Amino acid sequence: MRLLAAGALCVGASLLTSGCSSIGAASGAAAGVASGIVTSNPAVALGVGVAVQAATDEAIARYMRSMHKDQQDLMAALAGTMAVGETKPWSVKHTLPIENGHGEIRVTRAVSSSLVLCKEFVFSVKDGDGPDAPVRWFTAAACQQDKGWKWATAEPAVARWGSLQ
Repeated sequence: MRLLAAGALCVGASLLTSGCSSIGAASGAAAGVASGIVTSNPAVALGVGVAVQAATDEAIARYMRSMHKDQQDLMAALAGTMAVGETKPWSVKHTLPIENGHGEIRVTRAVSSSLVLCKEFVFSVKDGDGPDAPVRWFTAAACQQDKGWKWATAEPAVARWGSLQ
C-alpha cells in the first residue's frame, strides 16, 4: 500500500511540474506501478506501462494536431479572401485554453495556373496580449480546393508546430 501511495505521489508531482510532453510518461509509470502491485510480475507491469504511455502520447499528439489544424484552416480561409498586399488580423480561441493564437496575416503573392490557385502569405504569432508581447513571423501557402482554401505548406511551419502537422 505504501508503494502505491508513493507511486501516486510521484506521478501527481510530475504532472504538476511538467508540460504535456510528460503526461504520457507519468500515466505509463502510474499504470506500471499499479500493474506491478496487482500482478507482482515486472514484465507485465513494464508492458502495461509502455502500452499506456504510447496510447497517452498518441492521444495527446492527435489532439494537438487538431488544434493546429484549426489555426491552419482559419489562416488558409482568410488568405483566400485577401488580395496581394492586404493585411488582416487572425485569432483562434479553443474551448480549452490550449493552442489559442492571434496575430496578423499578409498575402505576399498569388500563384495561378490552369491547375491551381495558391496564395503565399506571412503570418505573425503574438505571444501574449500585452503591448510588449513578442511577435514571431512565419511563411506559408494556401491553395484553393473544391471545399475551400487549405493549408499547403509543411516546412516553414515546422518551427512553430514541430512535427505535429
